[in-house]
Amino acid sequence: MRKYELLYVLQPNLEEEQLQTLQERVLTIIREQGGQDTEVKEWGKRRLAYEISDFREGYYVEVHFQGTPQVVAELDRVLKITNGILRHLIVREEE
Repeated sequence: MRKYELLYVLQPNLEEEQLQTLQERVLTIIREQGGQDTEVKEWGKRRLAYEISDFREGYYVEVHFQGTPQVVAELDRVLKITNGILRHLIVREEE
């Protein structure tokens, strides 16, 4: 399995409960597809470099995980259609 890093930005107006639900959903997708999450870092609210969907701030979360390309494909597909997620980026970490 390869190592990946996921960074996603959530809408800043979400309640704490909604933030936790979305974060759990991401980790559940990784685990259901056979991947393993190794580290989760919550960066908290930060100012965006540019406005996205009328938001000037976002709630940043970084996840390091191991998985196959199928895990990445499914995660990318789900994150694109999930309400509350402004942007996401998945990159493969160097060995």
